[in-house]
Amino acid sequence: MIKIKRVYEKPAKEDGWRVLVDRLWPRGMKKEAAHLDAWMKDVAPSDALRKWFGHKPEKWSEFQKKYRRELAKKRELVAELKKMAKEHGTVTLLFGAKDEEHNEAVVLANALNEK
Repeated sequence: MIKIKRVYEKPAKEDGWRVLVDRLWPRGMKKEAAHLDAWMKDVAPSDALRKWFGHKPEKWSEFQKKYRRELAKKRELVAELKKMAKEHGTVTLLFGAKDEEHNEAVVLANALNEK
């Protein structure tokens, strides 16, 4: 099972394997407070795409398309996340954005759940 959660939320037993999927480290978050099992910054959107999107909801539809095209080129990393889900049962994709509906973890979770 793939879940998503803000990295700033309190870790929970139900999170399973916790993977940060942001390219940048979350502001103000100490490494030990994140309770990460992995940080896969290379699966995150490219710097150019991240900056273009800027978490603007009006760009959401186009962002999803562009990020999925990037994910298609990162098959090994996507496969690694799927393997983690098989091994651990639950993988929680962690993100730092304030917007819980319009962020890369949403797109990534949808892509992982489709295949």
